[in-house]
Amino acid sequence: MRTRTFFALPLVTLFMSCQSGAPVYENMGHLIIIGGGERTAEIMKKTVELAGGSASRFLIIPQASSEPLETAQYQQADILKYGAGEVSYLLLDSSNVDSIGHLESIRHATAIFFSGGDQIRLTRLLLGTQLLEEIKALYQRGGLISGTSAGAAIQSELMITGEELINQDEDRPYNTIAPNNIETVQGFGFVPEAIIDQHHIKRRRNNRVISAVLEHPELLGVAIDESTAILVNPDRSFQVLGDATVIVYDARHAQNIRLDKFNNFAVDDMKVQLLMNGDRFSLITGKRLQ
Repeated sequence: MRTRTFFALPLVTLFMSCQSGAPVYENMGHLIIIGGGERTAEIMKKTVELAGGSASRFLIIPQASSEPLETAQYQQADILKYGAGEVSYLLLDSSNVDSIGHLESIRHATAIFFSGGDQIRLTRLLLGTQLLEEIKALYQRGGLISGTSAGAAIQSELMITGEELINQDEDRPYNTIAPNNIETVQGFGFVPEAIIDQHHIKRRRNNRVISAVLEHPELLGVAIDESTAILVNPDRSFQVLGDATVIVYDARHAQNIRLDKFNNFAVDDMKVQLLMNGDRFSLITGKRLQ
């Protein structure tokens, strides 16, 4: 007989939170959002630990990749190397995405890992599906959602696709800070407070994140470099893991967002914070935590 582990908030904790006025958070799981590149031992050990260690049950969703089977097998070996219990993968297409077997696999899992590649492949396949709803339910009951590169981008509510709508010069990508150029679409919504970017410093993507944030100043821009990750906790704080830097762009309290006659953005008092390994940050307050 298959045994299942159910994740729930103890009633006493819920009662105390309500009595104290402390916030009660709907999502009880964790996110590990990786900016692409090599995944460090620190990142992978924490990923396996939060998934349940030797009792973990990972499901890899590799459909962002142009070679999903090869990608899934590579990532399966990598996750097993760090002590995971079970690691399997789903080869999905539009004809089988909501099959009973796939839905049951999600219900049995403790962690989901989204591969890198092209994030549009993931949103086109999974948005509006019962499978995505099961993944969200896994997160809400205490599971882990992780992903790298494209698997990082899809985790925000508003997702950068990587395409430009005005600039078509492939030799000079993201060469302006301007409106209506950076294409964004609906993502999976695990991080509604921010736009997630990846490969950020290595690929010099500063202009595209600032452009997106100034078009959507109610959202933070959380830009993660390669071999670096953020661990998002249920209280909507995150901790930086890995070898490089996370940059947070905050225009929520900026003044005088405006355009010049050449359609370039300008802004007063926009906040930029550089975070390093071990730093903790609140997505709600926009401040580094001590």
